[in-house]
Amino acid sequence: MSHKKDISGMIVRIISYICIIGLSLSIILPLLNIFALAFNSGTDAERGGIYFWPREFSLDNFRELFKKGTIVNALMISIFRTVVGTILSVVLTAMAAYALKSKTLPFRRLITFFIFFTMLFSGGVVPLYILLNNLHITDTIWVYILPSLYSVYNLLIMRTFFNQLPDSVQEGARIDGCNEFQIFTRIVLPMSKPVIATVALFNAVSQWNDWFTGAFFVRNPDLKPLATVLQDMLTTQQAISDALKQKSGMYQMLDKITITGDSLQMAVIVLILVPAILVLPFVQKHFVKGANIGATKE
Repeated sequence: MSHKKDISGMIVRIISYICIIGLSLSIILPLLNIFALAFNSGTDAERGGIYFWPREFSLDNFRELFKKGTIVNALMISIFRTVVGTILSVVLTAMAAYALKSKTLPFRRLITFFIFFTMLFSGGVVPLYILLNNLHITDTIWVYILPSLYSVYNLLIMRTFFNQLPDSVQEGARIDGCNEFQIFTRIVLPMSKPVIATVALFNAVSQWNDWFTGAFFVRNPDLKPLATVLQDMLTTQQAISDALKQKSGMYQMLDKITITGDSLQMAVIVLILVPAILVLPFVQKHFVKGANIGATKE
């Protein structure tokens, strides 16, 4: 009987390893293909046959991205909104979550319900624009930060995590004379590093990848974030390539083009992905723990 159990256990492990390897390859191989196309000549990439390594190595795609000075300014805007927006959002969300988990908060369940209700319905883009315009934050740097200070999903994750912290530690601090702010900063926050890392990562990725706000709520080109500028460049380059292909007698001009819309798209993806790839290993341990614990229901 034990021999059969050992064989069945080995089969299960082999199947699990095969599934894990298959899933890993399904993630890694497309990334390698993106990097290969990004570092390959655009006209050569049009021929196809490039999979995991550049055939004609070229940095022309990235030179095109950095050819204009606006890309550096856009990078600074993205870094500023990501850092400031993430810090403010995590601090304020943690404070709100701590208040909502307190059983002495009046109308706690009613407040939680109204907060959760906002996840189910959206007012739409036009009412949002009118609201932001009346607040005089459109076409300013704060249009990226203030509307995204609170996320209901992140708030509920933090509140659930705080509810799972031992009450005995907090009660002991109250007996020792600590007020609620001291308990929050000296006890709750140090014990909540996993969920803080999780929420911080969610916020940072959302801020870094957001191109929609810059495209619709900001007109000043000096305030456009990196994602919006890259999206505009990609759209323009793709339109040029398509126009040249459609006009007869202009195919010879394509030979002088070292980049294409597709190759530039790969370079854009690489430029957006690299910061996230560099940051993820440092928060992965806390992220996994926080996502698992914070996502459990009460």
